[in-house]
Amino acid sequence: MASQAERRPERAPREGSPPASRLIADRAYFELRDRIVTLRLPPGAVLREDDLMRELDIGRTPLREAIKRLALEKLVAIQPRRGTRVTDVDVDDIAQVTEVRAELEGQAAQLAAARMDDDARGAASRLVAELETIDVASSDALIRVDERVHRLTWEAAGNRYLAETLEGYFALSLRVWYLVLDRVELSAPVHGQVDFLQALLAGDGERARHLMREHVLAFEREIVAALGS
Repeated sequence: MASQAERRPERAPREGSPPASRLIADRAYFELRDRIVTLRLPPGAVLREDDLMRELDIGRTPLREAIKRLALEKLVAIQPRRGTRVTDVDVDDIAQVTEVRAELEGQAAQLAAARMDDDARGAASRLVAELETIDVASSDALIRVDERVHRLTWEAAGNRYLAETLEGYFALSLRVWYLVLDRVELSAPVHGQVDFLQALLAGDGERARHLMREHVLAFEREIVAALGS
C-alpha cells in the first residue's frame, strides 16, 4: 500500500519554498498520519521516538514537529511522563465530525466548480476515466481514488485555510473507514463520484455542493450501520 508520504514526491527547493527542515517534518507527518489512518499504528499504540527516528531516517526535532501536528488533529495524545499514544476511535465523535465535514466539503466543491483551471480540469477528467474502470473488488483502490477526488476539490477551491481544515477532518473520518472496511460496501458511493466530477467540469457549483455533501453524509450512514451490526 502506497503511503501518503510516498505519494508526495519531494521537489527541489525553490525561492520562497519551505526550508529543508520543514520538508522533512512534513514527510514525517504524512507518513505517520498514513500509518495511523490505515491502522498500521492502531488505537492505543505507543509512538517510540527512537524507533521512529530510525525507521523514518530523521532527527528528533522534525519528528516532534510532526507529532505536534498529529496531536492538533487529535490523532495522537501527548501525555507528559507517559509518552505519546495513538488516540482511540471515539464512535460518538463520528456524527459531529460529519456535520462539520459535510458543510465544508460542500463549500469546497462549490468553490472548486467556479475556480477549476486547466490542470484541475485535466486531473478531474483522468479521475472520471479511472473511476469508470476501477476494480470495484479492491477496497483499498476505492478508498485511495476517493481520497484523490477530495484532494483535487480542496486544491481547486483555492482556499488554503479551508483545505488545511478539511485535511484534519478527513483523516479522522478515513481512520473510521479503515476500522469498518470489512463491513461496508464502497463501490457505489465511490463510483458515484463520477457524477460529482462531471458537475465540477460543467461548472455547476450548486450541483457539486449537493453531491459532495450527500457523499459525505452517505458515508456516515454506512459507518453507523456497520458499527451497529
